[in-house]
Amino acid sequence: MTIGTNLLLARYADCAFWLGRYVERAESLARILDVNLHFSRDSRGSQNWRSIVQLNADEERFDKAYDVASYANVVHFYALDRDNPTSIISAIRAAKENARSLRPMISTEMWSHLNVFNNLMNALTPDDLKPSELSRVCAFIKEECQTHTGITEGTFFRDQSWFFYLIGRQVERADQTTRLLDIKYHLLLPADQRVGSPVDVSQWNALLRSVAGYHAFRRVHPRGMSPKQVATFLLFNMSFPRSIALCLSEIDGHLHHLKAGFGLRAGNVSMELLDEARAALAGHNQDSVVQFGLHEFSDYLQRQLIAITAAVRQEFCGVVPDSDAD
Repeated sequence: MTIGTNLLLARYADCAFWLGRYVERAESLARILDVNLHFSRDSRGSQNWRSIVQLNADEERFDKAYDVASYANVVHFYALDRDNPTSIISAIRAAKENARSLRPMISTEMWSHLNVFNNLMNALTPDDLKPSELSRVCAFIKEECQTHTGITEGTFFRDQSWFFYLIGRQVERADQTTRLLDIKYHLLLPADQRVGSPVDVSQWNALLRSVAGYHAFRRVHPRGMSPKQVATFLLFNMSFPRSIALCLSEIDGHLHHLKAGFGLRAGNVSMELLDEARAALAGHNQDSVVQFGLHEFSDYLQRQLIAITAAVRQEFCGVVPDSDAD
Protein backbone atom coordinates (compact mmCIF):
# COMPACT_ATOMS: atom_id res chain seq x y z
CA MET A 1 0.00 0.00 0.00
CA THR A 2 1.46 3.35 -0.99
CA ILE A 3 1.87 6.32 1.31
CA GLY A 4 -0.77 8.18 -0.62
CA THR A 5 -3.28 5.37 -0.10
CA ASN A 6 -2.50 5.28 3.61
CA LEU A 7 -3.15 9.00 3.92
CA LEU A 8 -6.39 8.62 1.99
CA LEU A 9 -7.54 5.82 4.29
CA ALA A 10 -6.63 7.91 7.34
CA ARG A 11 -8.77 10.80 6.10
CA TYR A 12 -11.70 8.50 5.42
CA ALA A 13 -11.29 6.79 8.79
CA ASP A 14 -11.53 10.08 10.69
CA CYS A 15 -14.56 11.21 8.70
CA ALA A 16 -16.33 7.88 9.24
CA PHE A 17 -15.59 8.05 12.98
CA TRP A 18 -17.13 11.52 13.27
CA LEU A 19 -20.07 10.71 11.00
CA GLY A 20 -21.04 7.97 13.45
CA ARG A 21 -20.59 10.26 16.44
CA TYR A 22 -22.50 13.26 15.10
CA VAL A 23 -25.64 11.38 14.05
CA GLU A 24 -25.73 9.54 17.37
CA ARG A 25 -25.27 12.86 19.19
CA ALA A 26 -28.18 14.47 17.34
CA GLU A 27 -30.51 11.59 18.19
CA SER A 28 -29.47 11.65 21.85
CA LEU A 29 -30.02 15.39 22.15
CA ALA A 30 -33.47 15.17 20.57
CA ARG A 31 -34.46 12.46 23.03
CA ILE A 32 -33.12 14.41 26.02
CA LEU A 33 -35.01 17.58 25.03
CA ASP A 34 -38.25 15.68 24.53
CA VAL A 35 -37.92 13.74 27.78
CA ASN A 36 -37.12 16.89 29.74
CA LEU A 37 -40.28 18.51 28.40
CA HIS A 38 -42.60 15.67 29.40
CA PHE A 39 -41.04 13.71 32.24
CA SER A 40 -38.45 15.77 34.14
CA ARG A 41 -40.62 17.67 36.61
CA ASP A 42 -40.21 18.29 40.32
CA SER A 43 -42.98 18.20 42.94
CA ARG A 44 -44.11 21.68 41.87
CA GLY A 45 -44.27 20.76 38.20
CA SER A 46 -41.26 22.85 37.18
CA GLN A 47 -38.39 21.67 35.00
CA ASN A 48 -34.64 22.06 35.33
CA TRP A 49 -33.48 23.08 31.85
CA ARG A 50 -30.03 24.05 33.05
CA SER A 51 -29.33 20.39 33.77
CA ILE A 52 -29.09 19.84 30.01
CA VAL A 53 -26.46 22.57 29.77
CA GLN A 54 -24.56 20.94 32.63
CA LEU A 55 -24.92 17.53 31.01
CA ASN A 56 -23.03 18.74 27.94
CA ALA A 57 -20.53 20.84 29.94
CA ASP A 58 -21.69 23.91 28.00
CA GLU A 59 -22.15 26.34 30.90
CA GLU A 60 -19.52 28.84 29.73
CA ARG A 61 -20.69 28.87 26.12
CA PHE A 62 -24.36 29.06 27.07
CA ASP A 63 -23.91 31.83 29.65
CA LYS A 64 -22.14 34.01 27.09
CA ALA A 65 -25.13 33.81 24.77
CA TYR A 66 -28.11 33.70 27.14
CA ASP A 67 -29.08 35.35 30.41
CA VAL A 68 -31.18 32.52 31.85
CA ALA A 69 -31.58 28.79 31.30
CA SER A 70 -35.24 29.00 30.32
CA TYR A 71 -37.14 26.55 28.14
CA ALA A 72 -36.90 28.80 25.08
CA ASN A 73 -33.19 29.54 25.47
CA VAL A 74 -32.03 25.99 26.17
CA VAL A 75 -34.15 24.41 23.46
CA HIS A 76 -32.99 26.95 20.87
CA PHE A 77 -29.37 26.55 22.01
CA TYR A 78 -29.46 22.79 21.48
CA ALA A 79 -31.81 22.54 18.51
CA LEU A 80 -31.23 25.45 16.11
CA ASP A 81 -28.30 27.56 17.36
CA ARG A 82 -25.78 27.44 14.50
CA ASP A 83 -23.17 29.14 16.70
CA ASN A 84 -23.33 26.27 19.19
CA PRO A 85 -21.12 23.41 17.95
CA THR A 86 -22.98 20.96 20.21
CA SER A 87 -26.45 21.75 18.84
CA ILE A 88 -28.47 19.30 16.76
CA ILE A 89 -28.37 21.51 13.67
CA SER A 90 -24.56 21.79 13.99
CA ALA A 91 -24.25 18.00 14.46
CA ILE A 92 -26.24 17.24 11.31
CA ARG A 93 -24.33 19.87 9.34
CA ALA A 94 -21.05 18.31 10.52
CA ALA A 95 -22.35 14.83 9.69
CA LYS A 96 -23.15 16.01 6.17
CA GLU A 97 -19.68 17.52 5.73
CA ASN A 98 -18.02 14.31 6.87
CA ALA A 99 -20.28 12.36 4.51
CA ARG A 100 -19.21 14.70 1.70
CA SER A 101 -15.60 13.69 2.32
CA LEU A 102 -16.71 10.04 2.33
CA ARG A 103 -18.72 10.44 -0.89
CA PRO A 104 -16.61 7.90 -2.85
CA MET A 105 -17.10 5.40 0.00
CA ILE A 106 -20.80 5.67 0.86
CA SER A 107 -24.00 4.86 -0.99
CA THR A 108 -26.11 7.37 -2.89
CA GLU A 109 -28.91 6.64 -0.42
CA MET A 110 -26.75 7.62 2.56
CA TRP A 111 -25.62 10.82 0.94
CA SER A 112 -29.08 11.80 -0.32
CA HIS A 113 -30.72 11.20 3.03
CA LEU A 114 -28.18 13.30 4.96
CA ASN A 115 -28.60 16.10 2.41
CA VAL A 116 -32.37 16.10 2.79
CA PHE A 117 -32.11 15.82 6.59
CA ASN A 118 -29.74 18.79 6.71
CA ASN A 119 -32.04 20.87 4.50
CA LEU A 120 -35.05 20.03 6.68
CA MET A 121 -33.16 21.08 9.79
CA ASN A 122 -32.24 24.38 8.14
CA ALA A 123 -35.91 24.97 7.34
CA LEU A 124 -36.94 24.80 11.02
CA THR A 125 -37.75 28.09 12.76
CA PRO A 126 -38.13 29.18 16.41
CA ASP A 127 -41.90 28.79 15.99
CA ASP A 128 -41.33 25.06 15.50
CA LEU A 129 -39.81 24.88 18.98
CA LYS A 130 -42.87 26.02 20.92
CA PRO A 131 -43.78 23.61 23.75
CA SER A 132 -46.77 22.38 21.75
CA GLU A 133 -44.53 21.54 18.77
CA LEU A 134 -41.29 20.33 20.39
CA SER A 135 -42.29 16.66 20.64
CA ARG A 136 -43.14 16.59 16.95
CA VAL A 137 -39.78 18.12 16.03
CA CYS A 138 -37.87 15.78 18.34
CA ALA A 139 -39.74 12.78 16.91
CA PHE A 140 -38.83 13.94 13.40
CA ILE A 141 -35.12 14.26 14.35
CA LYS A 142 -35.02 10.85 16.04
CA GLU A 143 -36.75 9.20 13.10
CA GLU A 144 -34.37 10.81 10.60
CA CYS A 145 -31.34 9.68 12.65
CA GLN A 146 -32.77 6.17 12.85
CA THR A 147 -33.45 6.21 9.12
CA HIS A 148 -29.82 7.14 8.55
CA THR A 149 -28.77 4.23 10.78
CA GLY A 150 -30.95 1.83 8.81
CA ILE A 151 -29.70 3.06 5.43
CA THR A 152 -26.11 2.87 6.65
CA GLU A 153 -26.61 -0.64 8.03
CA GLY A 154 -28.00 -1.78 4.71
CA THR A 155 -25.65 -0.03 2.28
CA PHE A 156 -22.28 0.81 3.86
CA PHE A 157 -19.56 -1.46 2.45
CA ARG A 158 -17.91 -3.46 5.23
CA ASP A 159 -14.35 -2.21 4.80
CA GLN A 160 -12.24 -0.34 7.37
CA SER A 161 -14.41 2.78 7.15
CA TRP A 162 -17.45 0.84 8.37
CA PHE A 163 -15.66 -0.17 11.56
CA PHE A 164 -14.46 3.37 12.25
CA TYR A 165 -18.06 4.52 11.81
CA LEU A 166 -19.18 1.94 14.40
CA ILE A 167 -16.41 2.92 16.82
CA GLY A 168 -17.49 6.56 16.61
CA ARG A 169 -21.12 5.65 17.23
CA GLN A 170 -20.28 3.48 20.27
CA VAL A 171 -17.91 6.08 21.75
CA GLU A 172 -20.67 8.69 21.50
CA ARG A 173 -23.24 6.35 23.06
CA ALA A 174 -20.96 5.54 25.98
CA ASP A 175 -20.11 9.20 26.47
CA GLN A 176 -23.77 10.24 26.49
CA THR A 177 -24.67 7.53 29.00
CA THR A 178 -21.86 8.43 31.40
CA ARG A 179 -22.82 12.11 31.27
CA LEU A 180 -26.51 11.41 31.84
CA LEU A 181 -25.80 9.03 34.69
CA ASP A 182 -23.37 11.42 36.35
CA ILE A 183 -25.46 14.58 36.11
CA LYS A 184 -28.97 13.17 36.42
CA TYR A 185 -28.12 10.72 39.19
CA HIS A 186 -27.08 13.52 41.51
CA LEU A 187 -29.73 16.01 40.42
CA LEU A 188 -32.51 13.48 40.77
CA LEU A 189 -31.35 11.73 43.95
CA PRO A 190 -33.85 13.02 46.48
CA ALA A 191 -33.75 13.31 50.23
CA ASP A 192 -34.21 9.98 52.02
CA GLN A 193 -37.79 10.71 52.94
CA ARG A 194 -38.78 11.15 49.27
CA VAL A 195 -37.22 7.98 47.88
CA GLY A 196 -39.96 5.97 46.20
CA SER A 197 -42.39 8.88 46.00
CA PRO A 198 -44.34 9.39 42.77
CA VAL A 199 -42.10 12.33 41.84
CA ASP A 200 -38.97 10.30 42.54
CA VAL A 201 -40.11 7.38 40.38
CA SER A 202 -41.13 9.67 37.50
CA GLN A 203 -37.70 11.29 37.55
CA TRP A 204 -35.91 7.95 37.37
CA ASN A 205 -38.26 7.02 34.52
CA ALA A 206 -37.06 10.19 32.78
CA LEU A 207 -33.42 9.21 33.17
CA LEU A 208 -34.09 5.81 31.57
CA ARG A 209 -36.18 7.33 28.79
CA SER A 210 -33.33 9.74 28.03
CA VAL A 211 -31.31 6.73 26.85
CA ALA A 212 -34.32 4.86 25.39
CA GLY A 213 -33.91 2.37 28.22
CA TYR A 214 -37.18 2.38 30.16
CA HIS A 215 -38.76 -0.68 28.53
CA ALA A 216 -35.46 -2.57 28.50
CA PHE A 217 -35.05 -1.82 32.21
CA ARG A 218 -38.51 -3.22 32.87
CA ARG A 219 -37.47 -6.48 31.18
CA VAL A 220 -34.86 -6.84 33.94
CA HIS A 221 -36.82 -5.21 36.78
CA PRO A 222 -40.57 -5.70 36.19
CA ARG A 223 -41.43 -4.08 39.52
CA GLY A 224 -39.89 -1.32 41.55
CA MET A 225 -37.11 1.09 40.71
CA SER A 226 -34.18 2.34 42.76
CA PRO A 227 -31.24 4.65 41.99
CA LYS A 228 -28.85 1.73 42.45
CA GLN A 229 -30.81 -0.46 40.02
CA VAL A 230 -30.84 2.27 37.37
CA ALA A 231 -27.11 2.97 37.75
CA THR A 232 -26.27 -0.74 37.62
CA PHE A 233 -28.40 -1.24 34.51
CA LEU A 234 -26.78 1.65 32.63
CA LEU A 235 -23.27 0.66 33.65
CA PHE A 236 -23.18 -3.14 33.49
CA ASN A 237 -26.07 -4.63 31.51
CA MET A 238 -24.63 -6.48 28.49
CA SER A 239 -27.97 -6.68 26.66
CA PHE A 240 -28.82 -2.98 26.62
CA PRO A 241 -27.37 -1.19 23.54
CA ARG A 242 -26.44 2.01 25.39
CA SER A 243 -24.94 0.50 28.54
CA ILE A 244 -21.31 1.39 29.17
CA ALA A 245 -20.27 -2.26 29.35
CA LEU A 246 -21.79 -3.18 25.99
CA CYS A 247 -20.47 -0.06 24.23
CA LEU A 248 -16.93 -0.73 25.45
CA SER A 249 -17.20 -4.39 24.47
CA GLU A 250 -18.30 -3.51 20.95
CA ILE A 251 -15.54 -0.91 20.54
CA ASP A 252 -13.07 -3.60 21.59
CA GLY A 253 -14.48 -5.99 18.99
CA HIS A 254 -14.26 -3.38 16.23
CA LEU A 255 -10.64 -2.53 17.08
CA HIS A 256 -9.70 -6.20 17.10
CA HIS A 257 -11.39 -6.66 13.73
CA LEU A 258 -9.45 -3.73 12.26
CA LYS A 259 -6.18 -5.24 13.41
CA ALA A 260 -6.88 -8.91 12.71
CA GLY A 261 -9.27 -8.65 9.78
CA PHE A 262 -7.50 -5.89 7.84
CA GLY A 263 -3.94 -6.26 9.11
CA LEU A 264 -3.72 -2.74 10.51
CA ARG A 265 -0.73 -2.48 12.83
CA ALA A 266 -1.84 0.67 14.65
CA GLY A 267 -4.15 0.71 17.65
CA ASN A 268 -2.06 -0.65 20.52
CA VAL A 269 -2.48 2.45 22.69
CA SER A 270 -6.21 2.63 21.91
CA MET A 271 -6.68 -0.99 22.94
CA GLU A 272 -4.63 -0.56 26.12
CA LEU A 273 -6.78 2.39 27.17
CA LEU A 274 -9.92 0.42 26.35
CA ASP A 275 -8.66 -2.57 28.35
CA GLU A 276 -8.10 -0.27 31.33
CA ALA A 277 -11.66 1.03 31.15
CA ARG A 278 -13.15 -2.45 30.78
CA ALA A 279 -11.04 -3.76 33.65
CA ALA A 280 -12.19 -0.90 35.87
CA LEU A 281 -15.78 -1.69 34.98
CA ALA A 282 -15.29 -5.42 35.60
CA GLY A 283 -13.74 -4.66 38.98
CA HIS A 284 -16.92 -3.05 40.26
CA ASN A 285 -20.46 -4.11 41.08
CA GLN A 286 -23.53 -2.12 42.07
CA ASP A 287 -22.39 -1.77 45.67
CA SER A 288 -18.75 -0.95 45.06
CA VAL A 289 -19.57 1.71 42.45
CA VAL A 290 -21.74 3.56 44.94
CA GLN A 291 -19.10 3.18 47.66
CA PHE A 292 -16.34 4.33 45.33
CA GLY A 293 -18.44 7.28 44.21
CA LEU A 294 -20.59 7.28 41.10
CA HIS A 295 -19.44 10.76 40.13
CA GLU A 296 -15.78 9.80 40.40
CA PHE A 297 -16.32 6.60 38.42
CA SER A 298 -18.36 8.34 35.70
CA ASP A 299 -15.72 11.05 35.47
CA TYR A 300 -13.02 8.39 35.09
CA LEU A 301 -14.98 6.70 32.28
CA GLN A 302 -15.50 10.02 30.49
CA ARG A 303 -11.78 10.79 30.67
CA GLN A 304 -10.97 7.31 29.35
CA LEU A 305 -13.35 7.82 26.43
CA ILE A 306 -11.65 11.13 25.64
CA ALA A 307 -8.26 9.40 25.75
CA ILE A 308 -9.52 6.52 23.58
CA THR A 309 -10.87 8.99 21.02
CA ALA A 310 -7.54 10.84 20.94
CA ALA A 311 -5.60 7.59 20.59
CA VAL A 312 -7.79 6.22 17.80
CA ARG A 313 -7.52 9.45 15.83
CA GLN A 314 -3.78 9.72 16.35
CA GLU A 315 -2.88 6.07 15.70
CA PHE A 316 -5.16 5.43 12.72
CA CYS A 317 -5.80 8.89 11.30
CA GLY A 318 -2.65 10.86 12.11
CA VAL A 319 -4.71 13.48 13.94
CA VAL A 320 -3.86 14.92 17.34
CA PRO A 321 -7.22 16.37 18.52
CA ASP A 322 -7.47 19.26 20.97
CA SER A 323 -10.51 17.67 22.66
CA ASP A 324 -12.94 14.81 22.37
CA ALA A 325 -15.27 16.65 20.03
CA ASP A 326 -14.92 18.78 16.93
